[in-house]
Amino acid sequence: MNINIRGDKIDITEAIRNYVNEKLVRLDRYFEEPSKIDAHVLVKVKNGEQIIEVTIPTTKYTLRAEESNQDLYAAIDLVIDVLERQIRKNKTRLNRYKTPEVAEFTFEESDEEKNEVERIVKRKTIETKPMSEEEAMLQMDLLGHDFFVFKNADEDCISVLYRRKDNNYGIINSK
Repeated sequence: MNINIRGDKIDITEAIRNYVNEKLVRLDRYFEEPSKIDAHVLVKVKNGEQIIEVTIPTTKYTLRAEESNQDLYAAIDLVIDVLERQIRKNKTRLNRYKTPEVAEFTFEESDEEKNEVERIVKRKTIETKPMSEEEAMLQMDLLGHDFFVFKNADEDCISVLYRRKDNNYGIINSK
């Protein structure tokens, strides 16, 4: 795996670089051709917290995880565990849609995992009324949800308003 490490408000020492490389190599076993996979690692410091973001774009999927901790090495361990969990959790779905041209991941399924069935457990139909982004933020806060779907009167499209980890808001518009 080709690993690109950069720091934001922190110098990347050789020890940090070696530790990240050593941990990311654990993910090589999930890729059929790890030498063709690039991993982008961003290490930053914010309010005394060590934050590490790892993004691994592949031809079909993008794996991404972000973790923070007071100890940088603990944050690295946490982010690798999250990435590995993402791969394991989604391996059935990833294998189901795998085409011969795009053979990204290799998995060995246990008997327990073969019997696991993915289901949609709830389906909801909503009626959207046109509203501004400010109204949608108010409505989302009143409902206590982390996201809110609405018809955006300003953009004339369906939008998803969501709360980010930093407690700010993000919006996704459909065209």
